[in-house]
Amino acid sequence: MAPSRPTAAARTGRNRSRLRVLILDDHALFAECLDLALTTSGHDVQKAELPMNPARSARLLASVVRSRPDVVVLDLDLGAFGDGARLIPSLVQSGAAVVVVTADEDHARWGECMRYGARKVMSKSAPLNEIVATLRRLGDGLTVLKPMEREELLQRWHENRVQEQALRARFNQLTVRESEVLGHLTHGRTVRDIATSSVVSEATVRTQVKSILSKLGVSSQIAAVAVAHQVDWRSPVD
Repeated sequence: MAPSRPTAAARTGRNRSRLRVLILDDHALFAECLDLALTTSGHDVQKAELPMNPARSARLLASVVRSRPDVVVLDLDLGAFGDGARLIPSLVQSGAAVVVVTADEDHARWGECMRYGARKVMSKSAPLNEIVATLRRLGDGLTVLKPMEREELLQRWHENRVQEQALRARFNQLTVRESEVLGHLTHGRTVRDIATSSVVSEATVRTQVKSILSKLGVSSQIAAVAVAHQVDWRSPVD
């Protein structure tokens, strides 16, 4: 059986507060400021180069494994690369502790990060010295979560997931034609446009739209489109 990877504190010997930190963030100014603050505090810091294509995540993860960081500071919104949360399980599996630092204040999303194995989620509006202190505590093997913080975030994630599943179930009630009409609406097409392209009357399309709104439990076309985007719904016309 292969020996387990030593913890950050064990690997760094006497100087336990000296950490190897990898920053995964597409916001150059924030990454530079965090790099400076961590380096000034005596830590070894690297900034990973993010590929533009999300399909190249395996290459990114391979480079992370080679650098063997104690801690990965991860942003959630990585520009063209996409959602950073999906990297968390693999980063944790590689042996790194993951601290998410994000501008997204959606605590349901924070809870998703905790579920995937992140050790802490922090707001980018937090002072840099607070972020640095959190990493230091993590490297020293100290707790970085307030009592019940993890449970509260996981509860937020669970509640949000239940709500999204209920919303997705409503989309299953749509007929094929209603799904096509909603798909056209999500692409910004008007009732007149849809009627013309489908060779039906506008009254027919309005009746279909009315049925869509009723089944989705919303009161306007804008709200229907918003819900479709919220649950990442895909229509037959995509």
